[in-house]
Amino acid sequence: MRFLLMLCLALTSLQAAAQAYRWIDPSGRIIISDTPPPGKAKALSRVGEKAESSDDLPFATRKARENFPVTLYTAADCTTECVQARDLLNKRGVPFTEKMLQKAEDANELKQLVGDVFVPSLSVGKQTQRGFEAGAYNNLLDLAGYPKSAPFGSKPSGGLQPAEKAN
Repeated sequence: MRFLLMLCLALTSLQAAAQAYRWIDPSGRIIISDTPPPGKAKALSRVGEKAESSDDLPFATRKARENFPVTLYTAADCTTECVQARDLLNKRGVPFTEKMLQKAEDANELKQLVGDVFVPSLSVGKQTQRGFEAGAYNNLLDLAGYPKSAPFGSKPSGGLQPAEKAN
């Protein structure tokens, strides 16, 4: 009986040590196998290992970004309020996309969202805020689960780079 138990444990440990791979083949199918993928595989990960994050955001921030993406709509001639809106998002550590209105399609998209072409405007998931009002921005971000402040030492998480900022 003791021998049988040791044999089972040994076999179990060998099975646990086997490597499994997960990848997406060229046709888009997800493959999980114990053999390494061919050279044209995409999104390779080893099953059982911690998946590598594309960024160093805290879990709650990544989850909020996934469920409630943030977009800030700005324009080249918007200076003070657009900078304040961008700074508020960066101080909170909110990853966001900034869309500067440059084409008619951009203006039409914003008009569909807030009813008018008015910058800055903020979109958090399906909720929007026309114009900059710090309390309203913070309320939308709080409801979506974004952090109240950026982690110590973090860099701005969205918007235009400092050289591109309007003065």
